[in-house]
Amino acid sequence: MMARFAAVLLVPLLAAPAVHAASVTNTDPAAVVLVITESGQRVEVVVDAGASESLCSSGCFMTTPDGDRIGLDGGETIDIVKGSAVVK
Repeated sequence: MMARFAAVLLVPLLAAPAVHAASVTNTDPAAVVLVITESGQRVEVVVDAGASESLCSSGCFMTTPDGDRIGLDGGETIDIVKGSAVVK
């Protein structure tokens, strides 16, 4: 009986999706445009100077202003410095 009770409590925890998004901060003095490809959808995201955005909650590819393409799982912290991404 106790094992069944424990299983009932653990199943919802295992089935819950992890909600982690990558955090991107633009340290440049001008806005930047990032191209995000997530689940087959391509979207351009504008990040204003000094602003931060959360993106890629289920993994994605991010193309930076200087053309670098970076695979993200979600949960990363990224700074945009002189058009390049610095992943922490």
